[in-house]
Amino acid sequence: MNMAVTDGVVFMPTPFSDGLDVWSSGDGTPGSDTYESLLSAAYVPADADFAGCLEIQKTESLQKLRYMGNTRLLPGVYLKVTARVKAIAGLMPSVRIAGWAGQANGSAVTGLVTTGALTQLDTYGEVVEVSAIVGNGARDGVDLVWGGTTAFGHFGIDLTGSNGGIVRVDDIIIEDVTNYFLRDMMNVVDVRDYGAVGDGTADDFAAFEAADAAANGRKVLVSEGTFRIGQTLTMESHVEFQGTVVMPDSACLSLTKDYHLPAYIDAFGSEEMGLKKALQSLMNSSDHESLDMCGRRVSITGPIDVRAVVNNRDSYSQRRVLRNGQLRAESSTGWNSTTVTSTATYSAGNRFQLTGVSNIANIEVGSYVQGAGVGREIYVTSVNVGAQRLNLSQPLYDAEGTQAYTFTRFRYQLDLSGFSRLDKFEIEDVEFQCNELCSGLILPPTGTVNVVRDCVFNKPLDRGITSIGEGCQGMLIDNNQFITAQAELASQNRTSIALNTNANDVKIRSNRASQFRHFAVVSGGNGVIANNHFFQGEDSGDGARTAGIVLCTKATNTTISGNYVDNCFIEWTNEREPDPNFVSGFGFSGLSVTGNVFLCSNVADHFTFIVVKPYGTNHRINGMNVQGNLFRSVGQIITRVESVDDSFAPLDLGSMRDIFFDGNTYLNISRGASNPLMVKHSQNAHNQTWVVNTEDRLPFEGRAQEIESMVIRSRPRNTSNVTVSSMPYVSSLEGSNRDRVHVVWPEPVMGDVTMRIRMDY
Repeated sequence: MNMAVTDGVVFMPTPFSDGLDVWSSGDGTPGSDTYESLLSAAYVPADADFAGCLEIQKTESLQKLRYMGNTRLLPGVYLKVTARVKAIAGLMPSVRIAGWAGQANGSAVTGLVTTGALTQLDTYGEVVEVSAIVGNGARDGVDLVWGGTTAFGHFGIDLTGSNGGIVRVDDIIIEDVTNYFLRDMMNVVDVRDYGAVGDGTADDFAAFEAADAAANGRKVLVSEGTFRIGQTLTMESHVEFQGTVVMPDSACLSLTKDYHLPAYIDAFGSEEMGLKKALQSLMNSSDHESLDMCGRRVSITGPIDVRAVVNNRDSYSQRRVLRNGQLRAESSTGWNSTTVTSTATYSAGNRFQLTGVSNIANIEVGSYVQGAGVGREIYVTSVNVGAQRLNLSQPLYDAEGTQAYTFTRFRYQLDLSGFSRLDKFEIEDVEFQCNELCSGLILPPTGTVNVVRDCVFNKPLDRGITSIGEGCQGMLIDNNQFITAQAELASQNRTSIALNTNANDVKIRSNRASQFRHFAVVSGGNGVIANNHFFQGEDSGDGARTAGIVLCTKATNTTISGNYVDNCFIEWTNEREPDPNFVSGFGFSGLSVTGNVFLCSNVADHFTFIVVKPYGTNHRINGMNVQGNLFRSVGQIITRVESVDDSFAPLDLGSMRDIFFDGNTYLNISRGASNPLMVKHSQNAHNQTWVVNTEDRLPFEGRAQEIESMVIRSRPRNTSNVTVSSMPYVSSLEGSNRDRVHVVWPEPVMGDVTMRIRMDY
């Protein structure tokens, strides 16, 4: 590279033979004294060593010689100033290259090194060459580093030491030596060439901006060093990092042409910091919608609090994606959960709130709540320290009054709980390698259509995905794998949960989960749970089983279809009601369970696959569809597939509505339920009243409420073997359990009948 050749830039001063009026005895600035009228200096046209030279008698303690022309200093260009000097007579001085630095407006640039190394003349008539390299960048070999604000200079020499000596100076040479610093590739712009210092202290922001502006399609090189960037910086060029940058937490680095995680790891020299800064940029730039981790594994020693990283935004609603990598938890105290015990008051009239909370300053948003009358997966969504009040993700079912509560804050690899709202945030193809140290992902308190797809949650200590509020509204949880850390524990001793939800319209599809306490604890309605495989068995034999899916609201309006439900069950409760007794409304309603495969092994014979658990009295089912499922028990026969857990209260079997059990396959199930239930009755002895038994095959051991139809399959005949042509009538709700039907004839009759009996209205 030679700017004199490529761009026609003139660096060389005029020779002394052209006149001494452009050679200053001062700094070289306009108006300074020149050597033209100086009696102690003269041009010598012929010399044994120099074709033409300037002879100077040293009369000042610092004798200056400066060219008054403006020698341009261009970013990335390095100039070598050379002078050949010899002593003629008198005391011999020392000599060095020197210059004056100017800004574009003509004012001086202060604080710079303006002189080269001193050389002592020690032999008369011996030609001594002195030189120095000047440029904007602090490169090895550069003597005068003049930074990015210097536009030009006045160059020459200084004579120091005793006065009286006479020296001769050959024409001063200034040449472009940028080629000394060129690398193999010519399409690189080095930030050091634009004044970057790289000492970790000086603010190199302006140099980075200048290098980026000058790149014009070339790559910007951040060479070795630590470069402090004091404010938000956007780089529009490709950037290569050999050195690293440090920035304030509030400052954002946007690499618009290299927006991927490896670039940020190179930039900050740390996987964890690189990921944080890349996430910060993801939510502060419109130039990219996704952060590609490029398959990198990032080792982290504590939760990544995304709200703290993106510290200028409390909410965000534009679609953003984190994809294609692995988060690996490394041993650290940063993963330690915190537990706080407090007393607080709960009122059914303030169903989402605890008041009078002691020790509230120590309770964190996102804490898991435990206490008497607290349902599963209840979390703290907000804390008001001054009012001693906190809000809950869901109501409590039986906690009115004042009592002690325990608040446990699990630690998550990716923590979104600090946002007040976050919409359309997607995570895909990311492995959360929790290593039994921490949990995976915690969602924001509020948000819509967030997505987790094609991810792996590997051995979470407590939770895979946690919703602490309505940040799961309309969420898609698709094609993920949840791998337990508690496979060796008995089912009832496991504590980890794959996921929970609170809001409506959640889709949980095509996931696989192994041996958690629960696969999904679901609140809210209008959900779809489809094509998942979740299994929770163990090898102890006749072991207890836990719920795979827990539906926490009675009006669930949820479809469960195409799943492989392995050694666990579906539990349907109303544990989100602070007044859990039924007073009015639909009751348990809107559940559709279709096309699933249910399998169990090594269980007690009373195990069931569908459990309804009312937390209060007088509840009924009003709308339930169980069709086309395969129920199978391996190794033993179980009694039935559905049941009522009456730990708190039974169902009101007399008020059941619109229940359909039909088209299911039962293998090793002694009492496969159906509604309507087809019963074939053969009356082999003459009797006026035939007692038709449903044999406990009505769902939930229900009552024989209605008879849809009755067909007489053989000739009804009296004691005289005469066909009876009169019709019988039926009476439902017979027997001690009210699960039998009476067929009443005008006289004693024998024969056969087929009936369709319903346990609902």
